[in-house]
Amino acid sequence: MSTTPSSLTPEDLEFLSRPLHGFLTVAAGPLPPQPRPVWFEATAEGTIQLFTGPDSPKVRRIRRDPRASLVVASPVGESERWVSVAGRVEVVPDGALELCSRLAARYWDLNDPGRAEELAGMMSDEQVRLVIHPETVRRFPL
Repeated sequence: MSTTPSSLTPEDLEFLSRPLHGFLTVAAGPLPPQPRPVWFEATAEGTIQLFTGPDSPKVRRIRRDPRASLVVASPVGESERWVSVAGRVEVVPDGALELCSRLAARYWDLNDPGRAEELAGMMSDEQVRLVIHPETVRRFPL
């Protein structure tokens, strides 16, 4: 396992650009921690962002303790590979709907009328962006 304080490598960014689910764990949550699968986007600046409702339990927990981690692993059938990012989370009121739209296009076939309808419902809800600023990045393989 390799650790690089606070930075995602170009190889990490390429891996994280795939439509894989990340498992988000926030501090101040239940014990033991209960990761949740999420859509996410790794940015060129090296942050990780996702969206959620402004009153979601994860936002309430982040407001109390802004630490979180996201783990992303390769799917079954591929060589084992994972990236784990831990750091402080910023709750950002703008840009969430644009992120939602981008991620829906990445994870779903939006030509499917059912998926397009689901996206329209998500876009009609208020959303915020969660931005993880990496403090520690771990990965396998080295």
